[in-house]
Amino acid sequence: MKQDSKRQELGPQPSIPDPRRHLLRAVLAFVREARSLPGVLRIALLGSLATNKPVPKDADVLVTIDPTMDLSSLARFGRRLKGTAQTINLGADIFLGDGSDHYLGRICHYRECHARVACRALHCGQRQHLNDDLQIVMLSPALINAPPMDLWPRVVRRCAMPPDTEALLAELENDETLRHRCDAAAQAN
Repeated sequence: MKQDSKRQELGPQPSIPDPRRHLLRAVLAFVREARSLPGVLRIALLGSLATNKPVPKDADVLVTIDPTMDLSSLARFGRRLKGTAQTINLGADIFLGDGSDHYLGRICHYRECHARVACRALHCGQRQHLNDDLQIVMLSPALINAPPMDLWPRVVRRCAMPPDTEALLAELENDETLRHRCDAAAQAN
């Protein structure tokens, strides 16, 4: 059997030349939707989009929530983010933490929760839309407390950001500036 002298590179194989821009736009849309949900305390960016990595494999978002929050709407927005990433052969994960820096798990990628062979959640079905696969993925309290950047309720940079990610932050800061102006104008009238 003849072997190819060139080994196929393993790793993400996006279907477009600039996957970062596509993923960052999808994250921006997710933040704009999720920030209005009751129980969402903070939205932060983790992973390769917070670095200069040219071809990330996914978008990683950390959402700090009130532990009693209904996850239905957040799960719907998370599936939309994942679906947008999947259109270019990449992925997305929505990690959940609470206000005490405890990692809760990830948003389940299934629309309806019921027992599945492929489900790796430790307590599948106990809480709708929560994939507590803590045996597979675990975020440290330090990362939950201080992720590379907060996207909402205010932008916080904890490290140097690539230019394309800075553009995302500028749009979010502009959103907040416009909101504050609208609030001030409404109070003046």
